[in-house]
Amino acid sequence: MASEGVEKLPEVGHEQVPVVRSKVDWLVPVLRLLAFFATLSATLVMALNKETKTIVVATIGTVPIQATLTAKFQHTPAFVFFVVVNGNASLHNLLMLVVNFVWKKFDSKGLVPLAIASLDLMNVVIVSGGVSAAAFMGQLGRDGNSHARWNKICDKFETYCNHGSGAIIASFIGLTLMISISTISLVRLRNTYNKIVLNSSVGV
Repeated sequence: MASEGVEKLPEVGHEQVPVVRSKVDWLVPVLRLLAFFATLSATLVMALNKETKTIVVATIGTVPIQATLTAKFQHTPAFVFFVVVNGNASLHNLLMLVVNFVWKKFDSKGLVPLAIASLDLMNVVIVSGGVSAAAFMGQLGRDGNSHARWNKICDKFETYCNHGSGAIIASFIGLTLMISISTISLVRLRNTYNKIVLNSSVGV
């Protein structure tokens, strides 16, 4: 028969996902490593943030009344949430770095990239909420609120506030990197899906 000398191409099933070779394969691991260090730094700086000072709280006649006060992140629920979400994001990025190098050996249906992209989006949302809440409380502590008669504390606990500001900045950097990772992952998923549809159409 005329078809005997023709080499058959392997059929592409509906459940098979072709491996996408991209020039930016190295970019996501690098961004994820940077995001890991950023969120880990934010977690450690905020978790270790503590300052104790003796200040004058009142004056009776000419005798000042002093009190020793301690500022630490556990006193503010927003800062506790900040530490939890950034610690979680650090663990997530570390695990995803490991998965990034081994998933192709074990994933036959191409579900791992979808799961990674979904988890990335979840962590972006959670970290965004945590850092936004911490930034709000930080601004309140630095400037106070004259309308609500809430006094600022950063004039008394300057080191505590500076460390907290550094942690918030590091978290915002990590959040920006994680948004970039999610964007790249979604674009690559779309390209993979388009190739599956194309191969399925050719095989029909």
